[in-house]
Amino acid sequence: MPNTLFSSMHVSSAGLSAQRARLDVVAENVANAESTRTEKGGPYRRRQVVFQAVSTATKPFSSVFQSSFEQGSLQSVKVSKTIEDQRPFREVHDPSNPDADVNGNVKMPNVNTVQEMVDMNSAARSFEANVTVMEASKRMFLKSLELMR
Repeated sequence: MPNTLFSSMHVSSAGLSAQRARLDVVAENVANAESTRTEKGGPYRRRQVVFQAVSTATKPFSSVFQSSFEQGSLQSVKVSKTIEDQRPFREVHDPSNPDADVNGNVKMPNVNTVQEMVDMNSAARSFEANVTVMEASKRMFLKSLELMR
């Protein structure tokens, strides 16, 4: 689908998808900020999304919509993988917790809710920016079609 007419929308839609995945992982991290047990055993480990730039080949053709990017390829984005944050777990002294060790300490997830809120705001702003690009592209295309009449 990425041709010269829709390439900006294609790139923006990939950005929307990537930022949605980032928001999903932030939501998972916040939801598990107090989870001391997982299926793997031990406390929940914070997850992060890794993005990767991918080339989007354009198919050149002669038209009003031809852009200067046709000589090369546009760079889009995709989620490459989701990794676990290897920072150490927090330790809290709570002898009444069933997951406490012999000293009464409980290993808590390495999730910092303040950092997650910052990541959430950043992802939301990036998502909004991609929506704005799509809307601007749509207006440009409609205006171009109007001029061609």
